Amino acid sequence: MTAVLARDVFRVYSTPEGDAAALQGLTLCVEEQEVLVVLGPSGSGKSTLLRILSGLDRPSAGVVTVFGRDVGKLRGRRLAEYRSRLLGYVEQHYSRSLDPDLTARDLVALQLGLAGAEGSAREKRADQLLERVGLADKRLSRPGELSGGEQQRIAVCAALAHRPKLLLADEPTGELDAVTAALVYELIGELAREEGCTTIVVSHDVESTSIADRIVRVRDGRVSEEAARAGDETLVVARGGWVRLPEDLLARAGIGERARAKLAGRGIVVTPAGPPAAAEADAADSPAAPAPTVDRRVVAEVRGVQKSYGEGAQKRVVLAGLNASFATGKLVAVTGPSGSGKTTLLHLLAGIAEADAGDVAVFGRRMADLDREARAALRREHVAVIGQDPGLVPFLSARENVELGLALRESRADEVHERALEALARVGLAERAEQRAARLSAGERQRVAIARAVAAGAGLLLADEPTARLDEANALAVGSLFSRLAREAGVAVVVATHDQLVVEQADVTLRLGDHSRAIASDR
Repeated sequence: MTAVLARDVFRVYSTPEGDAAALQGLTLCVEEQEVLVVLGPSGSGKSTLLRILSGLDRPSAGVVTVFGRDVGKLRGRRLAEYRSRLLGYVEQHYSRSLDPDLTARDLVALQLGLAGAEGSAREKRADQLLERVGLADKRLSRPGELSGGEQQRIAVCAALAHRPKLLLADEPTGELDAVTAALVYELIGELAREEGCTTIVVSHDVESTSIADRIVRVRDGRVSEEAARAGDETLVVARGGWVRLPEDLLARAGIGERARAKLAGRGIVVTPAGPPAAAEADAADSPAAPAPTVDRRVVAEVRGVQKSYGEGAQKRVVLAGLNASFATGKLVAVTGPSGSGKTTLLHLLAGIAEADAGDVAVFGRRMADLDREARAALRREHVAVIGQDPGLVPFLSARENVELGLALRESRADEVHERALEALARVGLAERAEQRAARLSAGERQRVAIARAVAAGAGLLLADEPTARLDEANALAVGSLFSRLAREAGVAVVVATHDQLVVEQADVTLRLGDHSRAIASDR
């Protein structure tokens, strides 16, 4: 039986800045109890597809049905019932879906409670799921007392507690290390099959395909490739003969903006027509500019820092006796498994959190000696922070969000506009500068947040998983941008990341592991 059917679906967002098409004739069929993984780069339309399937958005054209229901026509109580009973949803920002005041058991049982289930039945179901994912001993813990991987496992349990017929997962491991991500994918696959749940996982991480019955790739708002398993992709020919060729094949063939296609027996041969793309040609022909000499000086350091969360039996030590320093002109990648203290370290350097013991100094000032207002002033003058949540104003354009950040830093009014556009161009968003943040993809919003930090011109830039929701091409570009900022502008860049593409470009790798010490390695 067909569970999900999308036929010739378009989604066009009309704004004062112009129209933007997120889906452009997407057609997709998902069978009941099938586990489908949808891959695609940032801005390809993956999350828009999930929003339409969940009833959060409606198609501009085309039809979407889920178990026979025309989702685009559901309204009011029927839509609420569809979403609360038929669907389970795993957010890409899992921390947003977990109330910090509820225990793990309460969070998993919440949807059942809203549906009217009795207390004993709710707790029994929650305990069964928590035991299934290895968190039975954490059922009374609150989210702040758990690691990122543990929080995500709870989010998966909460999405499945009411036994939905359709599970939607939007980048469910974007903020997790590779080992924890693999565990979460495995759990999603196993639990979905145990519950007999049709599942659609949206990701740009190819590791997600390990749980798939089928894989499709989406580009430019359409299905471009399909495979029964990883490594066996088949190109999809859409209506009108539209075919999307993989970019890596085009690059290897030297095909830029023009190509020729001709019959060759029972096949079609595509060859270059004209020079390769301008950007590629420039990169190939222009020698790399020598990096200017940068005065290396330590701008931030931690000495004997200890930090823990929770109390009593629920106490969790995150950092214990950490020593590290961060100098201008260097990109430092802070790595380690989920829960090892990467985000906590950035919060200490930014003055957002306070150490239990030890010293944190930034630009020669001990954070312990500064009150809240003084720490805020220090951040405003010297530090730029890129959080896991971009924190953009949705009704402002990308440019206006960057300009707002500059205005709050009391930048000169005559410089703000130019600096904002320059920063957006550096992260590849020059053509999207006037688009409202609400109309940007998750990856594009993340790049706006990076542009906002770059435009600030701060001496210390702190980035928390900045490539978590970016495809490989954009992740590589962001890592390269951070590396150039360090080398050319003399900025001290500290990035908490699981992304090997960023780690490979770092000057120093700081590995957090057993919470008692960190290992730093220079390139």
